[in-house]
Amino acid sequence: MLTAKDVTAAYAVLNGVVERTPLEFDRYLSEKYGATIYLKRENMQKVRSFKIRGAYYAIHQLSDEEKARGVVCASAGNHAQGVAYTCNEMKIPATIFMPVTTPQQKIGQVRFFGGQYVTIKLVGDTFDASAKAAQDYTKSEGMTFIDPFDDANVQAGQGTVAYEIYEQAQEEGVHFDQILVPVGGGGLISGVATYLKDVSPEIEVVGVEASGARSMRAAFDKGRPVALPEIDKFADGIAVAKVGNNTYEVARKYVDHLVGVDEGLISETLIDMYSKQGIIAEPAGAATIAALEVMKEEIAGKTLVCIISGGNNDINRMQEMEERALIYAGLKHYFVVNFPQRPGALREFVNNILGPNDDITRFEYIKRANKGKGPVLIGITLAEKEDYQAFLERLSGFDPTYINLHGNESLYNMLV
Repeated sequence: MLTAKDVTAAYAVLNGVVERTPLEFDRYLSEKYGATIYLKRENMQKVRSFKIRGAYYAIHQLSDEEKARGVVCASAGNHAQGVAYTCNEMKIPATIFMPVTTPQQKIGQVRFFGGQYVTIKLVGDTFDASAKAAQDYTKSEGMTFIDPFDDANVQAGQGTVAYEIYEQAQEEGVHFDQILVPVGGGGLISGVATYLKDVSPEIEVVGVEASGARSMRAAFDKGRPVALPEIDKFADGIAVAKVGNNTYEVARKYVDHLVGVDEGLISETLIDMYSKQGIIAEPAGAATIAALEVMKEEIAGKTLVCIISGGNNDINRMQEMEERALIYAGLKHYFVVNFPQRPGALREFVNNILGPNDDITRFEYIKRANKGKGPVLIGITLAEKEDYQAFLERLSGFDPTYINLHGNESLYNMLV
């Protein structure tokens, strides 16, 4: 099993190769939650993610013969960028498998960092499907697979984040009660927890998962890694259907708590981080900050560090993030409502059903001949979430058979 000595050895290699990212006191979050909160800014790392640490160290440890044959990896984006950067630096050929659903921003960055040494293959809708294709390709081509998390060298490299945090805390004279770490496949938390539990075992290690992809929680519950039947890919950096066997064993031994955060809360947090703190993070990178809201009662008065694991956010996703944030806040709702097919029906709805400060954000309707009523897809943004029940009562009077798309995922995905 991974040891703190492995992490220290990795740091000796990576020191001067990767950035020693800042450990910053955050006044805004500290005042908001009544705690002393520091941020480990891996969004300021080379390739804007901690993933370069594990990728570089794992590839560095290969034999000359293995390097000459080339490497293969599968990644939703950040591990791929770390491998691409490393292979360009070391002049090693790499074939990188990425899910078809990977944001274009991350695909473009992999091409940029890898240059002529990298070939990208887009395969599968999820990381796990892409990973299987990558492993099959590795065997057929006789290359070396660089696992994104279930590899001791990768975990040792990721653990250098904790090495730096501990070193920087000592320099500042700060002692942490808790460290919050995002969890996908488990590579980062394995390295971080292994190192911290050796040098400062009293620090609680809290793993933070996106609610739609709680594969480590599922592994803890079942006593072994299990594949989730489906996942929400929104927080793509930590959206993994099955954690690694090694990462599960390490996490089971060293991680104190696991926390789930809703993707809507992550979206809300991303927007807040950008507008209040000027911090650009990706969904996975914002997960630990979002967890502060979930844990706010228990963290009061404590000193914490949150790892912002990455900052590779695609600007084209901002509309989706705003949508998720409004839905999570209870302000945005979608319905299918039967409207009378007569003049003035919409005016009646606006005047009598909609609140004075509410807004219609979507209205899709096709008038059908010889029918008294027709279905309308309507999106509503409320001024206050407390107005919701009163709105539903008025809506029932207008159409007792309306369909609320909240909780009806199939209809929501098809219509919205």
